[in-house]
Amino acid sequence: MMGQFTGGCYLSLGILVLLGSLVPASLARGPRGEALQHGQSGTLPHFLEEPVDAYIVKSNPIKLRCQARPALQIFFKCNGEWVHQSQHMSQEHTDLGTGLKIREVMINVSRQQVEDFHGPEDYWCLCVAWSHLGTSKSRKATVRIAYLRKNFEQDPQGTEVPLNGMIVLHCRPPEGVPVAEVEWLKNEEPLSSDGVIDTRGDHNLIISEARLSDSGNYTCVASNIVAKRRSATATVVVYVNGGWSSWTDWSPCNVRCGRGVQKRSRTCTNPAPLNGGAFCEGMSVQKSTCNTLCPVDGGWGEWTEWSVCSSDCERQRSRECTAPEPKHGGRLCDGVALATENCTGGLCTQNRKLLHDAKPQGVVESSSDVALYSGLAAGVVTVVLLIVAVTLYRRSQSEYGVDVIDSSALTGGFQSFSFKTSRQANPLLINSSMQPDLTVSRTYTSPMCFQDSIDKELMAERSLLDPLPDLQVKGVSERAEYHVMSHPQTFPRGLAPDYKGVAVGTTLGRRGKNLFTPQVSLTHSRPLHKATAVFGHAGGRLVVPNTGISLLVPHGGIAEDTTWEMYMIINQEDSSAVSEDGPEIFLSPAVTYGPPGLDLTCPIAMTIAHCAEVAPDNWTIRLKRQIQENKWEEVMSVDEESTSCYCLLEAQRCHVLLEHPGRYALVGEPLNQEAAKRLRLAVFGSPDNSNSLGFTLRVYCVDDTPHAFQEVAVGERSRGGRLLEEPKMMLFRGNTFSLQVSIQDVPQLLWSIKPFTTCQEFSFSQVWASNQRPLQCAFSLERYSHSSSQLSCKISVRQVKGEEQILQVYTSVVENEKGVVPFFTQSDCTITSQTGSRAFKIPLSIRQRISATFDTANAKGKDWQLLAQKLHIDRNLCYFACQESPSSVILSLWEVQHQDSGDLDSLASALEEISRVQSPRTATLGCSREERDSEFAELG
Repeated sequence: MMGQFTGGCYLSLGILVLLGSLVPASLARGPRGEALQHGQSGTLPHFLEEPVDAYIVKSNPIKLRCQARPALQIFFKCNGEWVHQSQHMSQEHTDLGTGLKIREVMINVSRQQVEDFHGPEDYWCLCVAWSHLGTSKSRKATVRIAYLRKNFEQDPQGTEVPLNGMIVLHCRPPEGVPVAEVEWLKNEEPLSSDGVIDTRGDHNLIISEARLSDSGNYTCVASNIVAKRRSATATVVVYVNGGWSSWTDWSPCNVRCGRGVQKRSRTCTNPAPLNGGAFCEGMSVQKSTCNTLCPVDGGWGEWTEWSVCSSDCERQRSRECTAPEPKHGGRLCDGVALATENCTGGLCTQNRKLLHDAKPQGVVESSSDVALYSGLAAGVVTVVLLIVAVTLYRRSQSEYGVDVIDSSALTGGFQSFSFKTSRQANPLLINSSMQPDLTVSRTYTSPMCFQDSIDKELMAERSLLDPLPDLQVKGVSERAEYHVMSHPQTFPRGLAPDYKGVAVGTTLGRRGKNLFTPQVSLTHSRPLHKATAVFGHAGGRLVVPNTGISLLVPHGGIAEDTTWEMYMIINQEDSSAVSEDGPEIFLSPAVTYGPPGLDLTCPIAMTIAHCAEVAPDNWTIRLKRQIQENKWEEVMSVDEESTSCYCLLEAQRCHVLLEHPGRYALVGEPLNQEAAKRLRLAVFGSPDNSNSLGFTLRVYCVDDTPHAFQEVAVGERSRGGRLLEEPKMMLFRGNTFSLQVSIQDVPQLLWSIKPFTTCQEFSFSQVWASNQRPLQCAFSLERYSHSSSQLSCKISVRQVKGEEQILQVYTSVVENEKGVVPFFTQSDCTITSQTGSRAFKIPLSIRQRISATFDTANAKGKDWQLLAQKLHIDRNLCYFACQESPSSVILSLWEVQHQDSGDLDSLASALEEISRVQSPRTATLGCSREERDSEFAELG
């Protein structure tokens, strides 16, 4: 058909040429003839629009256009063949400016036509235009099917580069027609070239000097008229290697005398490691030996010989502070350097001449003896008269026989004091031989270990503790000692304490040669969970070291000539044993004290640490006592009043007044999902013994009580673990959501971690009802080479829909020195008991005066109720009203409240405030609620 069309086309063109040659000359010379001669007949066709290359997208045909002037005909030729006339769409119009005809022709090319063409080159088309002078051809236009493949020939790869290093990301887009254009995205935003970033023609991304801001997720995007494709995302991390800061100044020598150690430190903060950068190489602490000159206290030399008697009847002798001389801050010699005395016994002649020059020696000696005895007799008489006068004055000034509220007694009876630490290996313990320093108002505190206390009678000047007006106090031995041999009335005799894990023998309840040893040894393999001691009439204090558990036996609580061997034990209980049904959980360790047959005349005071975040609206906290195996009965709720027990709840511990031995514990019932308990978080680390390149991180989550964390610290010490970060506290709420522990920011180029272990989880019930038992998870890491000696990472501990804490780890995996372990895990924290006055903050004489004064109301209304109010122990007063000596019980409670501070200032301030009270108060308070309310109503 194309051949037929070609022959007809040329026949038509020939006819047109023939007719043109027959045009008359006269017609040619007319106006129209001139136009033909200069226009259509005098110019070859000129293309105003030529066909352009085109792409077929999907199945949509494309249009090719041609436009020429002057043109009698325009036809398309594709792939060397003429396109049929019927497939042409043409139109013609005249250019108004030149009068020439302009012809425009258009054809459609379908996807099928292109696909069916099989030639050595792409599908192409051109235009051929005719005029009277001949033909013109347009440019060839190619027609191609557009596409873009899915897969990139090369995806960019993630990389880690140091700060100011070069970043090169390669990208080879997928094959496509037309060729795809490439752009880069950073964190899903188009990347702009700001002079630092270079996007080359080969589509690679080059950053010559990496900045911290260049860290991010990079994506290569290729697109053409068909589609847009995204490469895999490449993560670029710009890290900063740690740099050491400047060294600090050398610390002072750690000893006051002799050879010691001084150190200086630096931190890896110049800059700090960032984004997994390497930790600083080298040590953060340098130590150096130092020698401190020991202070030398001055000493007196020998006295010189007496000088010859002077004309003033005196002679002198001297000595010098040179044996040795005081050096290096040592004390000067005490005493006088020059001594003077009368060398004639005070008898001289009137003319200033010496008596022995005028009288015989015998007369002089006799007169001297008479004068000496006369002076002594006069002195004795004067002292006796002074004592009588003072006694009469005190009796005349006393309104009541035992009023301790006299302001002079208040200012003299209580003085702040401080203990000077001895030069011993353990700075937490105090040597009993030390003398008190009365010049400083600070007090030494040791919350977990006993101080080796000083007798209270030595704490202040004698004048500060003089008896108050008309108060007769029978002398009491203030310094009770441990029994080496069993006392005839030591109890229990043959009583078998019913506690678990302790054999009944000489240490509990049986007579023997050595009933009690003052210090109980503490091994590194397991923590100490019990304490025993023998107590007598003087009372004392018993402590389970490093657990926050202690017991105070008041003075007089045990009958005279009687001793009891008492004990305290911490028991591990299962939370399911609290109650058969209900949401109660243990908030403290279960503590047993005994022996069972213990007979006391007043309640003992027990302190128990707990882990509850105290909020009355969120918790109901109760004290419970075990009556049989896995059976507990409620003693009292801490928010209620009772005459059988007293509970004083503080933020981290509870003080309980008890009268019956047994096993006790604090339990809590959450009232809503806001109820929370405190967790203590710690991370320990140690090398993997089975792999020289391995290192293990162990993360612990325990109830925030000293006893629970002590278990962790002792266990880690036995396995050689190091504490890598200061323990932190977080609140775990009763919202039923789990606890997640994950490791983050591990340097990927230096360390690897086992797959699927980066995040571990504890269920809600595991954490909520852990009951002092440590929860542990471990992360096993392995370094790629021995040269990587530093590890930096983060441990995230978070409750789902709750709080989160971050433990930052910077450590050397080859460090030999143990990390800092909390002080209460030291093995020298082993003093478990004190007896007599050394166990109490308040001296016995003052305690007796306060009790005698406040137990009996006076006209000023100064009774034990006012004392309780001023000491902020004014809840559940009914309990104190039923005691034989309410004031003594109140002071015992004050003692356990302030057992760590050892500061008597608050008590002295309260008594001074009471001394200014004018309004009267009632003397007694009923034991029942109705009696108490009635008496308060009478107070009006």
